[in-house]
Amino acid sequence: MIEEIEDDEDELVEIIASLADDPVGYVEFAFPWDEEGGPLEGHTLRDWQRGWLQELGEEIRSRKFDGFNPVSPVQCSTVSGHGIGKSALTSMVIKFIHDTRPYSRGVVTANTSEQLRTKTWAECGKWHKMSITSHWSEYRSTRGNMSLASNADPSGWRVDAQTCREENSEAFAGLHAVNSTPFYIFDEASAVPEAIYEVASGGLTDGEPMWFLFGNGTRNSGRFFETHNRLKHRWLHKNIDSRDVEGTNKELFQTWIDDFGEDSDYVKVRVRGMFPSAGSLQFISSDVVDDCMAMKDSEGVAGLTDPIIIGCDIARFGDDQTVLWVRRGRDARNFGLYKYRGLDTMQTASRIAELASDLSPDAIFVDGGGVGGGVCDRLNQLQIDHIEVNFGGKATSPECLNMRAQMWLNMRNALKDGVLLPSDIEVRADLTGVEYAFNQANKIKLEPKEDMKKRGLASPDLADALALTYAYPVGPRDASLNHKDKLTRPAGLVTDHEDVFEGN
Repeated sequence: MIEEIEDDEDELVEIIASLADDPVGYVEFAFPWDEEGGPLEGHTLRDWQRGWLQELGEEIRSRKFDGFNPVSPVQCSTVSGHGIGKSALTSMVIKFIHDTRPYSRGVVTANTSEQLRTKTWAECGKWHKMSITSHWSEYRSTRGNMSLASNADPSGWRVDAQTCREENSEAFAGLHAVNSTPFYIFDEASAVPEAIYEVASGGLTDGEPMWFLFGNGTRNSGRFFETHNRLKHRWLHKNIDSRDVEGTNKELFQTWIDDFGEDSDYVKVRVRGMFPSAGSLQFISSDVVDDCMAMKDSEGVAGLTDPIIIGCDIARFGDDQTVLWVRRGRDARNFGLYKYRGLDTMQTASRIAELASDLSPDAIFVDGGGVGGGVCDRLNQLQIDHIEVNFGGKATSPECLNMRAQMWLNMRNALKDGVLLPSDIEVRADLTGVEYAFNQANKIKLEPKEDMKKRGLASPDLADALALTYAYPVGPRDASLNHKDKLTRPAGLVTDHEDVFEGN
């Protein structure tokens, strides 16, 4: 049947047009569900997706848009736990509106450019490719052009993926689809800036407007939160508990519940589809990072006795990078930030040795986990003094679960007091992307890198390298030392745990 319809373009157009007020019907028709040997073999719509699409259809039918007179916006806000298939649903909605509404205009965004490019928009491309209407439009996914444009009118009938930086807010202004559907989709909506919401609100005056918000409820403030609270009378709002969705990782969810407790903010956000009770899960706030990036060099000049410290985060996987970050006192901007990909342990050790020779640092902290152990072994052979840091090792601070949490806590405290940071979008994303929680012993536990990647974020290699410079306190530098002096054991290191030097 599908093959016959594909061969009869007029019939395909007629069928798609007839499904303009039936999202479930469109989705079941347009994609090859449970076809033997197909990309969706063994798959059907999940119950919550079907229910969500049915409600959307009811909202569309109730407005009876005639193609001329504008109607009130369809506004849907969905907060959920992890792994429920919201990216897939987002893609289905994009395709449904784009295919059934000639000259519709859409904008899609997400909390970070990485999330938008590698998760939200990549998922849209996957579903577009599978659809029976894939030949109707051209899908693009380059850094300068992420779009889905109709072949009939590429400039007037399209969907564009846009980053949600405040300086890009003009891209969310009125879409002007007077006789069709202007629509917005915000993925990971908790982290989309208020300025973007304000501009988008003004773009819903024409035609048959629609606005869809999806995400984990990582903050108990902001517009996404308000759509489930103060503004809930204006929105269709849904809370999806991941445990109620077929095909999700129930065993993992139970592990989180065992670790943190069912009523913890961590479980509320990641599993139960709720907003946290205590502010935000973001460990370092965006405002703190932005303030540090905006500091003038004169506000963080390093003194002669400020120690020079190198943090070395060693890459473990192909998509990660090795980062060497040099900090002196409150200046983490002007002494060096080095990023490498594809280096083996010998090459990485050589880069560290070169920096040691050039800077005569007072301390070198090296991530010793995984392949980092090999780097430390090579540094020992080169007689380069360093301190191996195990991220998962026991913290010296009673409020932290492990060394990684302790380093990040030290770094956060320093940033709040003011540290010169480079104005780098990758640095900002790394520092602000990590979430945290308290375990049942009330100790701080940072989000694992693996969980960040599942959220569409990159491993925070840059931030981990900076955090390493705060692994242990380092005493004042001897002002008489010249920067080119040969590296000796960092006598200024202040620690109550001499065992950190073993093997080094």
